[in-house]
Amino acid sequence: MSEFAIDVRGLVKRFGEKVAVDGVDIQMPRGQVWGFLGPNGSGKTTTIRMICGLLNPTQGEGTCLGHDIVHEADQIKLATGYMTQKFSFWSDLTIRENLEFVARLYQTPSMREHVDVTLETLGLTKRQHQLAAALSGGWKQRLALAAVTMRAPKLLLLDEPTAGVDPQARRDFWDEIHRLSTDGMTVLVSTHYMDEAERCDQIVYLANGKVVTQGHVNDIIDASELITYRAEGNGIRQLASGLRGQPGVDHVAYFGAALHVSGTNRALLEQVTANREQTSIEWQEVRPTLEDTFIALMAHASDDRRPHA
Repeated sequence: MSEFAIDVRGLVKRFGEKVAVDGVDIQMPRGQVWGFLGPNGSGKTTTIRMICGLLNPTQGEGTCLGHDIVHEADQIKLATGYMTQKFSFWSDLTIRENLEFVARLYQTPSMREHVDVTLETLGLTKRQHQLAAALSGGWKQRLALAAVTMRAPKLLLLDEPTAGVDPQARRDFWDEIHRLSTDGMTVLVSTHYMDEAERCDQIVYLANGKVVTQGHVNDIIDASELITYRAEGNGIRQLASGLRGQPGVDHVAYFGAALHVSGTNRALLEQVTANREQTSIEWQEVRPTLEDTFIALMAHASDDRRPHA
């Protein structure tokens, strides 16, 4: 058995003349949690669908859970749980009815007992008779997670599962993901949230259909060679407009009540902040965050040169 849950090389997907994914390689070890990041339209969802056998690649090859992604798609689907960003279960059924319906689809033995265990594990027992339509976003996502994990898939693919969900629900959701991983499940999750990306064993960043960087969070930050200064105090909003476009300043971004000013040329950055003692603004060099790093990556990858109709 391969050590990789996902092992794909040179994945390309074209829709007519439009190139959605352009030469993606991923080798993801079993039992890990990986984050899949990138701006909207970067090719994340299309890549996920090729990996789990829902789309045939235009070019490329590989395996998922040891099965060929082109010729053994049915075996991959049976061993994989795929949760889409949009709630895709039945709003006019209760939580229990949704889970029982899914269990029947997969001909789950001892269906009622299996559903009972799933409801208890995901904290849904007290709400089991509520209609899905009446649930908040967080509870809908918990129902969806229960449905796709009820048959204990070997691989879980999550496409922006916490978009629009409140912070506490997001935290609870991630606690459950890590519990599943501890039990041996492999998880690939696409997200726009940097705090979620930092919870992953490794991350893959896509832009314009290509892998821009991948690896451990700290390694990616270090490889960016980014230098960041943090500015705090009165007047940072006015300060921001004056800093943008200055030599050595690659990007300026708000972080709460502070400002992060980043670039790769230390000498030029120090010149820009040389008069900091003469103002009410306090400056301090800080370690770049993952968000700083991705803002820089997005700036370098901003031009989409993929062929399209």
